[in-house]
This record gives sequence, C-alpha cells and structure tokens, in this order.
Amino acid sequence: MIIHKLIAHHLKHHDDAYFYLVQAQDAIRWIEESGVSLGAGTQALDLGCGHGVFGAELMKRGCQVTFADEVKSLVPEAAGAPFRQINIDREDIAKLGEYDVVVCSNVYEHLIKPGQFIDSIHKLLTPNGRLYLSWTNWLSPWGGHEFSPFHYLGARRGYRLFDKFVGRKRNHTPFENLFPTYIGEVLKTIRRHPNLTLLRAAPRYYTEFSFLVHIPLVREFLTWNCALLIGKKRND
Repeated sequence: MIIHKLIAHHLKHHDDAYFYLVQAQDAIRWIEESGVSLGAGTQALDLGCGHGVFGAELMKRGCQVTFADEVKSLVPEAAGAPFRQINIDREDIAKLGEYDVVVCSNVYEHLIKPGQFIDSIHKLLTPNGRLYLSWTNWLSPWGGHEFSPFHYLGARRGYRLFDKFVGRKRNHTPFENLFPTYIGEVLKTIRRHPNLTLLRAAPRYYTEFSFLVHIPLVREFLTWNCALLIGKKRND
C-alpha cells in the first residue's frame, strides 16, 4: 500500500519526480508479482510516457524500452532510448509494433476515444504480451484531478464552481483534456473483446484490496486509480 505515502508527499511537494517514481516502482512490483518476467530480452513500450519515469525503471531491470508520446520530454536517464512520436487518439497505435510488455499509466482518462484505444490494444502485444493499464476513474476521490472534489458536482458544473470559489490555476477541463470514465464499463468492454483477456485488476495504490474492483458501484468511489493487467487472447 502506497496511498498514504503519496498523499503525504503530495501535500508537501506536490507531484514532483519522486511522486511518480514511487508509483512506477510499486506498479512494477505488482506486475512482477502477477508472473510477468521483466529483464534482459523483454521488449517494453511506455505508451503516453510523459517524462518516462515508468519506462526508465523498466530499463533498470534490463528491459529494452521504447517510449512513445506526442512530445519528447524524457528524464535524463532515458534520453537516449528509442522514442516514437504519436497522438494516441488520432493515429493507429499499431504502427508502434509489438511488445512483450506495454505500460500505459495515467493516460486513459485523457483520451477522447478511449473505446478506440481498447479496441486496438491487442495490436501492440506479442502472443504472450501483457498490457499494464492504469487510470483515474471519474468517481474516484481524485477523478477531477486538481479540481477534486468539485467533480462530484458534475462534469460540466464542478470545474466552473471550482474556478469561481477557489480560483487556483487549473490544467484540466472535462470533455477537453479530461473525460469521465467508469471502471465497470472498462471491465465489461475488455471481457467482451474478442482479442483481449483480463488477467488481474486492483486499486493501484492499495493492490492488497483488489476485491474492491469487483464490487459494482463501490469500486467507482473507493478506487483512487484502477490498475489492470491485460493479455492477448489466444485463439487455439
């Protein structure tokens, strides 16, 4: 469980490099506990990488990591790694190739076409490949990001009330660069997909309480950030 560490650190330092490093390290722990081998010979993709903190941690384990995003702004230790420029909403992610491990962290809730993304996931995976997908669902306590908890007042009303009463700088606007998503809908979509299989699901910051993700409605409020491990369905 790292939720308490993240809250304490964010209150003092906000979302600095260490804030994301803790998340990446804990996520990799969970991925490895799920039986995924990470090491020399593992071809990995950090999709929507941002500064590439997650991918840089995979590199430390010997993985051959490719980074992909709209803009290249990688941390120094990943600066020399392969980078592919892509707009996930507008371009076919299949052009990135296939990988043993794909990580897509805190990107999904910012996609205009999340359904299109899920439908294309299998194109990125080798036959035994795995996707780690994590995102902040809308009804999470952090669903509105920096204007939380005003998001509970509505996607179209909450941020306006935040601006009026708080007046602090805001980077996210619903339906522009932040879109309401719901865990139940995502799980249903993946389970019905002909080319995907859901292997594991848990609240990202307290994976020990994975049972929460399997309780309808409750999961939408008590999961701060949902983490899924997805595989490619084998058609034997």
